[in-house]
Amino acid sequence: MQAFRITLCVLTIMMTLLTLLPFSRNQRWWVRVWDFPRLQMAVLCLLFLVTELIILPYGDLTEGIIIVLTVGCMAYQTWWILPYTRLYPVQVKKTVAEGHSRIKIMNSNVLTTNRKAGPLIAQIRQHQPDILVLLETDQWWEDQMAVLDADYPHSLRCPLDNLYGMHVYSRLPMHAAKIQFLVADDIPSMHFRAELPSGEQVVMHCLHPMPPSPTEADESTDRDGELVAVGHTAAKATYPTIVTGDLNDVAWSRTTRLFMKISGLLDPRRGRGMYNTFHASYPFLRWPLDHVFHSKDFTLVGLQRLGFMGSDHFPILVELALTPSEGKDQESLEIDGEDLEEAEEKLGNAGVKSTDVHRAENLNVPVCG
Repeated sequence: MQAFRITLCVLTIMMTLLTLLPFSRNQRWWVRVWDFPRLQMAVLCLLFLVTELIILPYGDLTEGIIIVLTVGCMAYQTWWILPYTRLYPVQVKKTVAEGHSRIKIMNSNVLTTNRKAGPLIAQIRQHQPDILVLLETDQWWEDQMAVLDADYPHSLRCPLDNLYGMHVYSRLPMHAAKIQFLVADDIPSMHFRAELPSGEQVVMHCLHPMPPSPTEADESTDRDGELVAVGHTAAKATYPTIVTGDLNDVAWSRTTRLFMKISGLLDPRRGRGMYNTFHASYPFLRWPLDHVFHSKDFTLVGLQRLGFMGSDHFPILVELALTPSEGKDQESLEIDGEDLEEAEEKLGNAGVKSTDVHRAENLNVPVCG
């Protein structure tokens, strides 16, 4: 029993250190990775706490310190994820009025090595999105998606074999479309205006930055810089704006919060749920990596995570109504001077400027550049 108590104390101290680690602005992967499992760490803290109350000696000073550390860690981790539960107020209104222009977006990381296109095609045909954003697509996936060409006459295509290919298919006309490589020569992003049947136009930025991990990027520098640069661009937009893709960052991370503050964009998941999209095969190790952020011009029609289609990600489907008058009083996250300094620091570290991002507001641009 004594050995078990010592082990529990050691585990609690380790949990405390891992909880404190993301306080650092260090962008190394082994620091930033602890932004991800906050839900899992909160659950483990709860299990630690119950066990500590049962087996540690009552009234002992060490017991008191360990329990305080456990409660503190659990409270802190819960504070980050709370906005993505139903206990928190929604950030985006649910639209109830008919007759508004609508846009339905499906975002899916297909997993390059997944060679079963049938389930995804079936989901596309069932849900009929206006805009389809596919990530990790290579030439094989482009060939499989050819069956959709009649329904999706407009597209941007960048097949790659490096897990960062991207394809966007659209029922809606696309204007000022451009493929960019903002922070790396082999990681594309796509930017365009989509024209709704009403004639109204919406700017879209589709992203898939590289995650901080031991097998990919040693640091989050490029990912963070790209997100901040696109955030600045979205903040200056004169059109209703949507940013979507697999951002390889969780909804509650410091960087994603900074992106939301810089851009002024909203997250329809806040107050509704986490909508965890990765990892599809491991229920306990899941977090929200696939995102749809939008300007206040929109309110929410529907939001759902779709079923398993062979990838390590679940697709996500969002339908928005273009309702500027109804959505204008929706509240974005507040920004302060420290946020602005951090944003500039991230841009500098990544060597990218907000002016590098295509605003999709010019009429004539080259498709790739």
